[in-house]
Amino acid sequence: MKGRVEKFLDVYSVSPAEVADLHMISYEVEKDLIPIILSNCQYSMQKGGEALQEFDLEKIEQQVVSRFLRGKPKIALQGIPTLVHRYDQNYEHLFNKIKTKLETLSSLSNSKMGMIRGDLVSYSDICEALSVTEIILGFLATTGGDSHMTLTDYAKIVLQMSNQISLPVMKALSRCQLKHAISFWQLLSSHKSEQLLHLKKDPFREISAAYKEELTVDSINLLKDFLTQTGLEPFLQELHEMIMLKLKHYLPVLDSLFFLFFPSLKEVLVPYLEGKGSSEFQDLEDMFPDDILVSQCIAAWKLAATLKRSGCGPGN
Repeated sequence: MKGRVEKFLDVYSVSPAEVADLHMISYEVEKDLIPIILSNCQYSMQKGGEALQEFDLEKIEQQVVSRFLRGKPKIALQGIPTLVHRYDQNYEHLFNKIKTKLETLSSLSNSKMGMIRGDLVSYSDICEALSVTEIILGFLATTGGDSHMTLTDYAKIVLQMSNQISLPVMKALSRCQLKHAISFWQLLSSHKSEQLLHLKKDPFREISAAYKEELTVDSINLLKDFLTQTGLEPFLQELHEMIMLKLKHYLPVLDSLFFLFFPSLKEVLVPYLEGKGSSEFQDLEDMFPDDILVSQCIAAWKLAATLKRSGCGPGN
């Protein structure tokens, strides 16, 4: 349709700031479109007395173009604010934008994370908090803000969302400042997946099956030994973030090449943490089992989540 329409038109463009009334298309369906359609409709009778409608679509197209589109410009997309559905958002790019907008960024302390988990006792609370946080992150990536403003104040004053947020979520938000926003998302995102796993649901249903290979008995024992010597919570959050931000966007056709160059999970996780400047797991390169593969990363995360729930590991 687009190509056929443009051959009838001498198309020119205007910027959003230049758009005026004369550039707009105005019509009423009953008054303007229906008569064009009916004038290009023919009826024929079939056997049995059934009427068959036939439309001359090419003539309808020509008349619509001539009456409504000719002389109208294209509006250039550049400069028009666009909306991206949160579920389609590339959070790796979003976080990079936020880092350029905020003066400082900081991770939540273990005590703060514990209090937040205590505030959000139900799965619905966690989902609501994550949804609100993703809205906040989207605005921060565009406009920035005062790093020391609380998420509560930002939601209330800047976003005018106070009437849309439940008390448990508001309490959790009050424990964080804008500089904690990415860390807060990381906590909530991982915590949500932990709850889904506990509910016998798959938190990684959108991830390729190529990353869901089971661990061997030896790998399970090696990973358990590693996790008893390090922090379960940081491991859960960092591996979960890597899965969601990196592996979620890989195309299945690239998996074989990915495994060829990076067969070991450690070879992927260590550079990922170094690239984001994470201070967690400084000894990961020496301690993490070499035999655990990228293809087993989700099984590794699930094992860590199960150990955490059972109370194993330091800090639990």
